Amino acid sequence: MAAVTGLFHDQESAERAYISATEAGYGANDINVIMSDETRERYYGEHATLETEVGNKAAEGAAVGGALGATAGAIAGAIAAVGTAIVLPGLGLVIAGPLAAGIAGAGAGGVTAGLVGALIGWGIPEDTLKKYEADVKEGGILIGLNPKSEDDARRFQNEWAKSEAVV
Repeated sequence: MAAVTGLFHDQESAERAYISATEAGYGANDINVIMSDETRERYYGEHATLETEVGNKAAEGAAVGGALGATAGAIAGAIAAVGTAIVLPGLGLVIAGPLAAGIAGAGAGGVTAGLVGALIGWGIPEDTLKKYEADVKEGGILIGLNPKSEDDARRFQNEWAKSEAVV
């Protein structure tokens, strides 16, 4: 089953999509969030990726979420969690979720092709990936996950499309 993705053009709709996925039983280790470093700083602050122990991820996410308020908390917790987020300064990207671990394992050489190279395994057509890459550079937030069922896939595609996401 192909990944379900949505490119959101504002923080609020991205947060709703992320929360919808968590309410459906998906966790931070299931949901990928990709944004530019500039977008992270604008919406979540310069120091959203914090240094803490991996065992304290949940508590840290809750603390950051409480500090930023309900609408900004879900994604902020994901990008603040050590082990589930990576900043790629050369590409200007912040990636949170299981994709971050894969990129970290591949090393710097694994991400030289940019977002398109990082997401090629998601089964998304390359022209769509190039559009996503351009939109992320322009301030969009890309959320993706591997759905557990066809019903979940349809649900997220429909919900995210209603939020005017590019799906």
